[in-house]
Amino acid sequence: MRLSRTAATALAGLGIALVLAVGVYAALRGRAAPLPLVAEPAAPKGPRVVFPEGRLPQLTLADGTSRAVKSLLNVPARMTYGQFVWNDRDVPAGAVWVRVDLGRQMLSVFRGGQEIGTSVILYGADEKQTPVGNFPILAKNAHHRSSSYDAEMPYTLRLTPDGVAIHGSDVREGAATHGCIGVPLTFAEHLFASVRTGDLVTILP
Repeated sequence: MRLSRTAATALAGLGIALVLAVGVYAALRGRAAPLPLVAEPAAPKGPRVVFPEGRLPQLTLADGTSRAVKSLLNVPARMTYGQFVWNDRDVPAGAVWVRVDLGRQMLSVFRGGQEIGTSVILYGADEKQTPVGNFPILAKNAHHRSSSYDAEMPYTLRLTPDGVAIHGSDVREGAATHGCIGVPLTFAEHLFASVRTGDLVTILP
């Protein structure tokens, strides 16, 4: 990982660690062990943690570029299989992009630099791994059925010509996919409604 060596900073009132570093996005809400910080957010109030202008953390994409983050959802406990948070209330229109962290088994959705959704995911097993890189959404299909695996893949967002996609799944412990990214069905529905073809999905190892 590309981590700063700056010491981690505790956030008063959260009871959890916010985990942000230049080039690395680990998580708020106990999704991972604490990692170094490069910016402190304003005191969290309500459903999100808002960062001060001029001190916005940068999240690295799979190609080494980065994007600024204005806010993260304030999720006060570690999420587990099948859990997600979606809250885009009062978040204005803006460019939507998706960041998938396979190592932390998390997906985050950003609109105009603000996180509007986050979910625990499934990903590809060792024999059929999920690819890493930047992918535009090639196609959307709310009622897709895989001909290769004879399986329903609701709210499919296709990322590669050979069929790797984000889609609704039964996200449970011990399960895996054939290279796709599986998210809870209701989360998949929200995500499907929020993105357009061409929007960026970046997948990190």
